[in-house]
Amino acid sequence: MYAADYDSCMFKRRPWQEELEIIDRTMKTISSISDPEQLVNAYWEGIGDLLPPTEFVSLSRRYETAPFYRVTRSSRFTEDLNPWTQRDQLPLLQGGILSEIVYANKPIIIDDLPARLAKEDPGWFYLQGYQHLVALPNYDNGEGVNVSCLLFPPGLEPEHKMLPVLHWQGGLFGRGTQNLVLKNQLSGALEALNRELEAVGDIQHSLLPETLPSIPGFEIAADYQTSARAGGDYYDFFPLTDVNNGHGLFIADVSGHGTPAAVFMAITHSIAHARPGKHTPPGVLLGYVNDRLTRSYTRGGTFVTAFYAVLDPGKRTLTYARAGHNPPRLVRNGKVMALDQVGGLPLGILDDQPFDETTVQLQGGDLLLLYTDGITEAMAPKSSAASRDLFGTERLDPLLVSCDSASPADCIAKIRAELAAFTHDAPPNDDRTLIAIRCL
Repeated sequence: MYAADYDSCMFKRRPWQEELEIIDRTMKTISSISDPEQLVNAYWEGIGDLLPPTEFVSLSRRYETAPFYRVTRSSRFTEDLNPWTQRDQLPLLQGGILSEIVYANKPIIIDDLPARLAKEDPGWFYLQGYQHLVALPNYDNGEGVNVSCLLFPPGLEPEHKMLPVLHWQGGLFGRGTQNLVLKNQLSGALEALNRELEAVGDIQHSLLPETLPSIPGFEIAADYQTSARAGGDYYDFFPLTDVNNGHGLFIADVSGHGTPAAVFMAITHSIAHARPGKHTPPGVLLGYVNDRLTRSYTRGGTFVTAFYAVLDPGKRTLTYARAGHNPPRLVRNGKVMALDQVGGLPLGILDDQPFDETTVQLQGGDLLLLYTDGITEAMAPKSSAASRDLFGTERLDPLLVSCDSASPADCIAKIRAELAAFTHDAPPNDDRTLIAIRCL
């Protein structure tokens, strides 16, 4: 490697301390670069201090079919083109010596380039005037899709002993550059996906009630929190024409999370709103939604748990039906009752399913809580699949009792605070919906 005539060899060595300093400085510079083109430029500006001025041509057959290839870089380019963002502007050639090199899938060394190069060769512009060529491929899945060619005029010869190290270093750097490209592509894809999810989430939230209903003798509060940008929880209120000042109370939870669940949430919303006639009785509405989900939408195994009730403020009654959903909690005189007297399969599993109904007589001071399982199945940190520590009704029920005469909004705030403390403010692993109703 230490040649007596530095002008006739490939490398001009410096003391190792200087080389180490140059390499260290270059590595520090490129460590903060995220653009692959800037990375390549910074690398060669730094490492170039270790090399004599050398001509080059870089080739790529990525996205091309034989015998086509593109010239991505050349010391004879008069314009700097970015191979990643301006690929369609790069020279597209076919055949000739460069085609043989880029499709060889191995290093190529040519020491008699003038004897092999004809004027009609497509690579004439890039190769004429040089004596030696060293082509080192950069591999991707075992294919040398990119090739760097070092070119030497007569009188300047490559030092062949250094080619293994140069091939090794160039391959690692090429792989690192490609990884940076993939990272940026992934980052861009994730940003685009995030924008789409935000749009889905906005659409989903637009399907929820803009305002809570005003029901004489009752106070209502609601809270909705998704585990992702969009979720599968759904709640709604239906004003009833056949019940004076009455409203239908609907809460549902689609199996799964994220965008697929949000889509089924929107479908469930549309079906519930499309039912002709009145949203009574509760069992009939659940049967209607179930039949349409089962016959058209849930063939892939998706299902929806739901609870639907008709609140009659004049009679102070709550008539409800339940389709696999968590039983709401009714707090009265310091005791908690589960509204689980009737139930049925979740929606979307079997069609023509009956949903029984029952009626509860409400009293002044009663507190009713409708919720989804994201509340009771919230998990404490460090829980495992084998030993899950869940929030559960054993924590929820005492909270409800402690609400005493608190407003529905204050009660929901208390539940949210306890959930945050229980989970150590970890992001929710499931959607969480709460509807609290106080009978005045």
